[in-house]
Amino acid sequence: MADATRSHGSSPTAQGTRSLVFERQLPHPREKVWRALTQSWLMEEWLMPNDFVAEVGHRFTVRAQPLPGWSGVTHCEVTLVEEPSQLAYRWGNGTESVNGLITHITWTLREHGGGTLLRMEQAGFRPNDGISFERMGGLWPRILGRLEQVVHSREGP
Repeated sequence: MADATRSHGSSPTAQGTRSLVFERQLPHPREKVWRALTQSWLMEEWLMPNDFVAEVGHRFTVRAQPLPGWSGVTHCEVTLVEEPSQLAYRWGNGTESVNGLITHITWTLREHGGGTLLRMEQAGFRPNDGISFERMGGLWPRILGRLEQVVHSREGP
């Protein structure tokens, strides 16, 4: 099982917002982890059904069971693709939830210790986004655990 650390802090780009940051050391090459992060059918196994394409400007949705205050559909847009080291996307467009939440998710992959150090940051939680911040803070460790299982179970790089 990979090491996992969780820290909450301020986003360096948006004053007054908070970020969720998680890191995992995975015993797999970056290319294999990148594939799980960028192939729609693999993302569905660890995240949610989606229509993701790793192209800057591509708009995609992820879908799940609705929760109080959230429609169950999140509208996203890819903002950065630097294969195999960095991927970023806007998470939400403000229409899906009662509080108008829009965050930004950045995945960073670094070769480290014979494998990959994976860092995920979800930035942009405003002071009034406390419920979403806590909800996502509890969900990300499970989501990352599923991602790790998908990476581990697939053949090849």
